[in-house]
Amino acid sequence: MISSIAAQSGVSAAGGLGSPGASHSAPQPGNFLNLISDALQGVSAQQSSAATAEAGYAAGAPGATLGKALVASDRAEVVWNATVAVRNEVVSAYQAVMNMQF
Repeated sequence: MISSIAAQSGVSAAGGLGSPGASHSAPQPGNFLNLISDALQGVSAQQSSAATAEAGYAAGAPGATLGKALVASDRAEVVWNATVAVRNEVVSAYQAVMNMQF
């Protein structure tokens, strides 16, 4: 499911930005910060695209339609919700590790 969301958002399952279906090598150890940065940049790009589409429709720009604005907004929302869900899972895993007794 996450890979299909990532494919629609332009973020690869490996975490990098790119065209849907583009092959990327597995993330290298120590690149977790880059992985997070790339994912957040993808979310920001989707939100920016949605804002541009909505502004274009509101301004009556040629070619701007309500449908395009709604689709862009929905895509941005899905990408944001997926990001929040991943963040919640990471926090949950961190809390589980911290609560382990040695």
